[in-house]
Amino acid sequence: MLVSTKGRYALRVMIDLAQRQDGDYIPLKEIAQRQEISEKYLESIIKLLVRARLLTGLRGKGGGYKLTQSPEQYTAGQILRLTEESLAPVACLEEQAAPCPRTAQCPTRALWEGLDRVIRDYLDQITLADLARPEGPVSPPAPQ
Repeated sequence: MLVSTKGRYALRVMIDLAQRQDGDYIPLKEIAQRQEISEKYLESIIKLLVRARLLTGLRGKGGGYKLTQSPEQYTAGQILRLTEESLAPVACLEEQAAPCPRTAQCPTRALWEGLDRVIRDYLDQITLADLARPEGPVSPPAPQ
């Protein structure tokens, strides 16, 4: 699994907005400047986030973007699943994957399923509020 630029930038945008929760809409230009992301590229990411109803937008003077929910209600997993084609560690575990003819005798299938579960569980326990804190998220304990 390799998280794309789109996924990383979507997280940065969402964190930026979570850190500025005062009820006002934040202009795209301000977000782009703070995050050092081109406005044009950021527009495509924002459009995706608005379409998924993670953000709401307002045009015109005083317009911009803001979160539709509190930061505690978003997870890193939710945001990354929206922007990435897949978070699966191998192709056979992707959502739209064709059934693998080797599944029944695959000696590594359980390994990949376990890794997939760890990735999903980890990303789904980290909220946007966790990421927006100055000290960042608390790392979970290492598996035993």
